[in-house]
Amino acid sequence: MRLIERPQYLDRLKRLVGTPDIKVITGVRRAGKSKLLEAFRSYLEGSVEGANVISVDLSLLEFEELTEYHALNDYVTSRHVGGVPNFVLIDEVQMCRGFERAINSLHASGRYDIYVTGSNAFLLSSDLATLFTGRTVSVKVFPFSLEEYCRYFEGEQIDEALERYLRTGGMSGSYVYGDERDRYGYLSGVYDTLILRDIVQRHGIRNPQLLGRLSDYMMDNVSNITSARSVADALTSSGTKTNDRTIASYMGYLEEAFAFYRVRRYDIRGKRYLSSGDKYYLSDHAFRYAKLGTRNMDFGRMLENVVAIELLRRGYEVYAGVLYKKEVDFVAMRGSEKIYIQVSDDISSEATFEREYAPLLSIRDAHPKVILARTRHETYTYEGIGVHDLARWLKG
Repeated sequence: MRLIERPQYLDRLKRLVGTPDIKVITGVRRAGKSKLLEAFRSYLEGSVEGANVISVDLSLLEFEELTEYHALNDYVTSRHVGGVPNFVLIDEVQMCRGFERAINSLHASGRYDIYVTGSNAFLLSSDLATLFTGRTVSVKVFPFSLEEYCRYFEGEQIDEALERYLRTGGMSGSYVYGDERDRYGYLSGVYDTLILRDIVQRHGIRNPQLLGRLSDYMMDNVSNITSARSVADALTSSGTKTNDRTIASYMGYLEEAFAFYRVRRYDIRGKRYLSSGDKYYLSDHAFRYAKLGTRNMDFGRMLENVVAIELLRRGYEVYAGVLYKKEVDFVAMRGSEKIYIQVSDDISSEATFEREYAPLLSIRDAHPKVILARTRHETYTYEGIGVHDLARWLKG
């Protein structure tokens, strides 16, 4: 398997060097957190003068004795070197029983710059404030973007690359498989064993079959307006009896494990968030094909999923826009910046093009308005709306 540099994440870690925070590298399982930690270790050893890097990978048998917090603490403290920067890098930290006690003790000593990765079921963003007594900062790692995919598969023409990326996804561990069935078998295994199993273990779920059916339903309804009640009703009508309270909890668990990202709805005219239903997007769109099959590829909704994750990857807050009875796929905000975005597979017909630009023309403020579609052309404008080729926009 080839390794490529992921500078957006590595540069973030570099900027955090020397800060007093506990750095927690988060993201869906197998998105590359461990490889990022390896790259960061190489940077520290080669670029930080006198750096003493204490590195522990608890998934390796050689560190099995450190899966108890006293042993982990003793291992790190025995390797401290005075008068130089001391960095502690721990991969798969949740495999140490009571790991938070060791991390909190090391952090309280003020002698270490600490970086950890681990199973998302045990390092939930909602739990970090109580899990660690020191301040934490999260570095969010996503599956490969189209730009990273193109660097991995050098020489591929951009439009063909997008076509393959839509089928293959961004989980680079699947790229070593030449057969599509093997790739999807790998992705299905990752999803079942490293995401759903984590959730079942972390929350003691008594009905894992219901969690699986909910996950399949959400995959099949990516980008649709979804509520716990509507999902519970749909599952119950299909023979899986449940209630909205249970479904709401399970949806929250899937979100916390970075299987799905929730996008709230935003009233553009009233500039307020709506409570009537949200949209959910998969952390990697290829999970849908791996779990549900490829009979209905539904490229339009998958392109929307790809754009949602790309906007999050670029640091935007992402919302689904509502203007009167019209829908705008995304309202993307970053600081004072705001962009309205429509996503379409094909706008070659006049009726489809009008359907996409009409909601944008109804927005009266001066913020940029964009249509992303597979035009295969250079960017052009229509009535002040920028029309971008989706592949080239994704590639940056």
